[in-house]
Amino acid sequence: MRSLTEQDIRTSFINCSKGEAKRLYVPRDLDELPWDDLDFLGWRDPGAPDRSQLVTEYDGRLVGVALRFQPAQRGFLHRSMCSLCLTTHPRGGVSLMTARKAGPAGRDGNTVGAYMCTDLACSLYVRGKKVPATGSMARIEESLTLEEQIARTSGNLSAFLGKVYG
Repeated sequence: MRSLTEQDIRTSFINCSKGEAKRLYVPRDLDELPWDDLDFLGWRDPGAPDRSQLVTEYDGRLVGVALRFQPAQRGFLHRSMCSLCLTTHPRGGVSLMTARKAGPAGRDGNTVGAYMCTDLACSLYVRGKKVPATGSMARIEESLTLEEQIARTSGNLSAFLGKVYG
């Protein structure tokens, strides 16, 4: 992924108003991110525990999506798998991320969702640059090459974005 500026990010959102996009938290360490290892930029809002954002290239343009999720509940132990990168995590490592649809459907309250790594670090998990929390199965050993796994993750994300566009 090419490196992005705060302005690039703020103008890319398709499922919130310009005012909402202007008020969204954007990471301050953009210059320090491993852009060559990212297929998309995803982050959680430290001031709002139920909000995340994701920005990527889609259909030849930069697209940002505001996401919401339910923080993990205590006491319920299980493992879940991200539907984008297929990494498994212990409780809280995967969340159902929902996005308001773009356009009139979103203004009518329609949403779509997918189970994603809660930290949105799918690109780093696929490349082995980050490992899930202790106690998880980590990544399942696959016969696909790294390039094929990256393509699958990007394809899964594109399918989700296609639903957001609706």
